[in-house]
Amino acid sequence: MVVVFPTSKPTPQHHLHTPPPTLSFSSSATAPLLSSSRSDRHHQRRMVVRPCRGEEGEEWPRRRRRGEAEYGQARRLEGEEKGGGGGDGMQTNDSGARPARCYRQIKNKPYPKSRFCRGVPDPKIRIYDVGMKKKGVDEFPFCVHLVSWEKENVSSEALEAARIACNKYMTKFAGKDAFHLRVRVHPFHVLRINKMLSCAGADRLQTGMRGAFGKPQGVCARVAIGQVLLSVRCKDNNSLNAQEALRRAKFKFPGRQKIIVSRKWGFTKFNRADYQRYKSENRILPDGVNAKLLGCHGRLSNRQPGRAFIDSAT
Repeated sequence: MVVVFPTSKPTPQHHLHTPPPTLSFSSSATAPLLSSSRSDRHHQRRMVVRPCRGEEGEEWPRRRRRGEAEYGQARRLEGEEKGGGGGDGMQTNDSGARPARCYRQIKNKPYPKSRFCRGVPDPKIRIYDVGMKKKGVDEFPFCVHLVSWEKENVSSEALEAARIACNKYMTKFAGKDAFHLRVRVHPFHVLRINKMLSCAGADRLQTGMRGAFGKPQGVCARVAIGQVLLSVRCKDNNSLNAQEALRRAKFKFPGRQKIIVSRKWGFTKFNRADYQRYKSENRILPDGVNAKLLGCHGRLSNRQPGRAFIDSAT
């Protein structure tokens, strides 16, 4: 009996006639639909094409589906539209100005704006005289002051806020033509800030305290104890309104302040009794919001009749 062995393993019939996977696109989905066999499903996961949804104003696709440069540019554009920094994640920690408590103490020498200190921002307060500033010296005899009771820095923002608060109260309760408000201090001292980066790689870009002299950030006024911050002159019938207006302006300043009623006549240097006596003697001349006292010095030819005075001591 002869047994014949086959020389090769017969090939199954289903391997010879398997058709290649066919692609069929549906109208409702953009991904191709493949057959459901195991090898075909693996092939389907490799060939799937995800749509780009950024053209119609929708949210951006994932970062791995776009180039690095294109994605960073889109983030930067979004940040500029929202008013923030760029989309690269690098920003400074001075998104808002530092609070005034950081600069309240007077420590160093005065640092005014000059040709050596350039790029100083403008102060917030631009108006120092409010109300009827052209009224004569005889119109407003009453005067009250807001006096600082601490040695400190007062920012220009605080001066502007106090001016607005005092002016608003006096305008409402006394009338806009019944007072004269004057801000007595000016912000000449320049404040500095050393900008620091707050990002992932900030330690590679900055050097700590090396070159720590800051850039100008704002301006303030250096005030001493007993220095007048605000002054209001008005008529005697509005004296309580003026004191209440300065009391409300106190809340805009740091530290302590006192409201002191002046013994002087308006903004002059003469007491009220002396001013009335000099005026009765025809010895005083009005000079805007101030007054000039005629003494015994100078040429007699320059004096008008009845205005040549000699001291009682001579």
